[in-house]
Amino acid sequence: MPEQSGPAGRVVLVGAHGHGRWHLQNLRRLAAAGDAHLVGICDPRPPDDELRALAGDVPVAASLDELLAATRPDVTIICTPIHTHTDLALTAARAGSAVLLEKPPTPTLAEFDRLVEGLEATGTACQIGFQSLGSAAIGRVRTLVEEGAIGTVRGVGGACAWVRDASYYDRASWAGRRSVDGVPVVDGALTNPFAHAVATALALTGATGAGALTSVEVELYRANPIEADDTSCLRVRTSDGLVVTIAATLAAEHPRDPVLVVHGSTGRITLSYKTGEVRLQGDAVEETTTHPGTDLLEDLLAHLRDRTRPLLVPPSATRSFMEVVEAVRCAPDPAEIPAGDRRAEGQGATAHQVVPGIDALVDRAAEELRLFSELGAPWARPPAVRQPAAVGVRP
Repeated sequence: MPEQSGPAGRVVLVGAHGHGRWHLQNLRRLAAAGDAHLVGICDPRPPDDELRALAGDVPVAASLDELLAATRPDVTIICTPIHTHTDLALTAARAGSAVLLEKPPTPTLAEFDRLVEGLEATGTACQIGFQSLGSAAIGRVRTLVEEGAIGTVRGVGGACAWVRDASYYDRASWAGRRSVDGVPVVDGALTNPFAHAVATALALTGATGAGALTSVEVELYRANPIEADDTSCLRVRTSDGLVVTIAATLAAEHPRDPVLVVHGSTGRITLSYKTGEVRLQGDAVEETTTHPGTDLLEDLLAHLRDRTRPLLVPPSATRSFMEVVEAVRCAPDPAEIPAGDRRAEGQGATAHQVVPGIDALVDRAAEELRLFSELGAPWARPPAVRQPAAVGVRP
C-alpha cells in the first residue's frame, strides 16, 4: 500500500450503482485511513438507502460539469456504461481532475485513441481499472520466467468458466449488447467479464503496448438469448513470437475462478489472478505462493503526490487489450450455439444456459493453445482474424 504523505485526496464517483457500490466501500476504507474522501457523486439515478449510507452526506448531481466545478476533485472515478467512458473521462480531465477509468477503457480503438489524445493534451493522469494488474503476482511470474524456472516459454493459456443468469443481463440496457442505438458497446465475455484474464495474460508476456501484437483471432458464440458473445475463444500472436489463448464461457457446467497458465519447455506456472496465487511446477520443484495487490486508486493518489512514481496501469499499458476489443467488435456477430448443444437451467432471474462439455473444452484450449474450432466443437466455426500490423497500428 502506498504511504500517505499529504492531505487526503478529494474524489468524485461517477456511477454509484452496480460496480460503483464497490468503489463506495473502498472509499470508506480509504477515508478511515485518511487517504481519500468522497466529495460528490454524479449519477442520473439517486442513490438508494444503502448507497447513501455508504456515501454519507455528499452532493449528488446528474451533471458532471456542475459537480466538478463545485467540488474540484483530485480524482474522478468513472464507473459507467462502457460507451460513455471517453466523454466522461475527458470532461473530468478538462476540469483538471485525474481519472480512474473502469475497464474496458473504451468500446472501440478509435475512441481509445481519442481518449489518449485528450488526456495527453490536458496532461491528465489516468489509471485504467484493471485491478488484476496491480497484483505483485504478475511480477513473481515474470521473475520465475526470467530465472528460467520453466525453461523456454511457448505461450500463455487462460481457462475461464463462469455462469451469468438473466439477472446479470437485465441489470442494464447495455448488458450483453454489441451496440446500443448504433453505438458500439462490445459487452462480451472476453471484453468485460473476462477482460482481466485477457489483459493479465498480455501483461505476463510483456505484449501490452502499440505494435506488440501481430495477429488476433477470435471466435464468438452465444448460448444465452443476448446479442453479444458469452462463449468465446481468443488467440493472439505477439511480435516476440509468443501465443496467448484465452477460452471463456459464461455458460459453464461448474463455474470456478479463472486461471492463466504459462507453458514452458520444462514446466508451467499457474496464476489465479483473483487471489494472487502463483503455482510453479518445474523440474523437481513445486511451490505455491500468494501475493498481495495494490489498490489502483491508492496508486493513483500516490502518483499525484509524487509524479515521478509511475502508474501501475496507464492507458498505454492497455493498448494491446484494446486491439482485442477491436477484433471482437469487428468480428461477425456471435453464432448461436444450437439448442441441441445446450440446456436451460433456473427460472426467472436465475434462468441461464449451460453448454455440456464446455468446461473441459475451455481447459483443453488453454492447455493446447488452440481454438474451439480446432478442437472439434460441433458448433464452432473458423475464427475472424485481425492483423494490427496490416492496418498500420504498429509504429
